[in-house]
Amino acid sequence: MAQLPMFPLGSVLFPYTPLPLRVFEPRYLTMIGHLLDDDDPQFGVVLIERGHEVGGGDRRSRVGTMARLVSVAADAQVLHTLAVGTARFTVDQWLDDAPFPRAEVTQLPELTWHDALTPLRTEAEAIVRRVLARVDSPWDADTELSDDPLAAAWQLAAIAPLGEYDQFALLQSNSLGALLGQVIDLTLEAELLWSVE
Repeated sequence: MAQLPMFPLGSVLFPYTPLPLRVFEPRYLTMIGHLLDDDDPQFGVVLIERGHEVGGGDRRSRVGTMARLVSVAADAQVLHTLAVGTARFTVDQWLDDAPFPRAEVTQLPELTWHDALTPLRTEAEAIVRRVLARVDSPWDADTELSDDPLAAAWQLAAIAPLGEYDQFALLQSNSLGALLGQVIDLTLEAELLWSVE
């Protein structure tokens, strides 16, 4: 069990995916300052299931992703940070939110890639890219993925045009086969909904 600074958000962070943040709330400015003194500046990101990220009083998910701080730039009273998702974890216990949110967490085992999953990954990528080409999304259909198949599987989950609760279901996958299968099923369901609208 490790103690980790936490950044609850209204979105899901996946391993191997970038997380740009605009940090302005005092407690998170304090947290970033604390991280900058660390040799390995990592913090946890969890989905806010109910409530708001500003001001507290939110209900937070129990599974999240660690984020490694990559860069920080200052602009007036705002910090523009970039982090990248690393490992998943479960929250064992939330600690006091002062001076910033913290929790005791246990890292989850990394999922394992097998070459037998290549056809499933190819199918998932084709479906995600096809649907991205038809919908309004922050990602476009030719978004580049990693050459590492494990990283690419998580990145596919991140760019699939899904809501945060579907993304949270993907984050909880216990195998890469389950992850890729759910990416296919959920993206096809979303495509059906868009075609009805």
